[in-house]
Amino acid sequence: MSLLGQVVRQFAFTNKAFWRNPASAFFTFAFPLMFLVIFTSLLGGGETPIQGTDLATSSYFVGVMAAFGVISACFTNIAIQTTFSRDEGLLKRLRGTPLPAGAYLGARILHATAVGALLIVITLVFGKLVYDSPIPTGGPLVEFVVMFLVGSLTFAALAFAITAIIPNADASPPIVNAAILPLLFISGVFIPLGDEAPAWMTTLADIFPVKHFADGMLTSFLGNVTAPGPVDLPIRIFVFEWVDVLIVAAWGVAGMLLATRFFSWEPRK
Repeated sequence: MSLLGQVVRQFAFTNKAFWRNPASAFFTFAFPLMFLVIFTSLLGGGETPIQGTDLATSSYFVGVMAAFGVISACFTNIAIQTTFSRDEGLLKRLRGTPLPAGAYLGARILHATAVGALLIVITLVFGKLVYDSPIPTGGPLVEFVVMFLVGSLTFAALAFAITAIIPNADASPPIVNAAILPLLFISGVFIPLGDEAPAWMTTLADIFPVKHFADGMLTSFLGNVTAPGPVDLPIRIFVFEWVDVLIVAAWGVAGMLLATRFFSWEPRK
C-alpha cells in the first residue's frame, strides 16, 4: 500500500476513535462557540478598531474564534493526545509495526485539520445566523483558506515539538495550556487589544505565530467588507497581510525541525 493510502487508512482509524469519545468531541466543538457567546455577551455591544476602522465587536469575535478553534484542534489537542499515547506505550508499539512514522503523524495532522475546518464552518455559520457577520467569498476566501492551511500545519508541527518538553501525560494539559493561553490573551484573541495596550505586550505578541494567524484569519474573514471609493467603486476596508502567512509558515518550519530532532516515540522514564 502506498504512503498516501496508509495515511488515509490511519486517518479513518483516528477519526473513528475521535467520534467514539463523544464527550471529547462535544467539548472540542463547544469551546469556541461557548467563548464566542460569552465574549460577545460581555463585550459585543460596541465596536473594536481594526486597521483604523471601527468593526462590530461581535464580528471581531467570530473571526478570532474561528482562529481559536483551529489552534485548539491542531495544537492543544494534538499535543495532549500525543503525550497520552506516548505514555500509554501506543507510540512505541506503533513504531514497531510496518506502519511508517510519516503515515501516523500525517493522519493525525490531517484529522486535526479536518476538525479545524469543521469548527470554522460551524463558527462562521453560527456567526452569520446570530450576529449577521460576513462570510468570505472570492479572493478573500482564497486568503482565508491559505491562512487556515498554513496555520493548521504550523500549529500541528509546534504541537509535536512541544511534546519533547512534556515529561508525562499528567503534565501535558498544564504545560500546553501555559504555553498557549498567555499568547491567546496578548494576541487579542480573547480580548481585543486597542492602542492602550502596553508596548511590550504588542511587541511580544508580534514575535509569536498566534497573533499573525489570528490577524490573517480575521482580515480575510472580513475581506468582503467594503466602503464607497473613488468613482463610486467600492474599496476593501480590511487588508490581508501576506507577511502574516510568511511569519506563521516560518514558525511551522521551526516546529517541524524541532519535532524531527526531539520527538520521542517512547514513554519518558
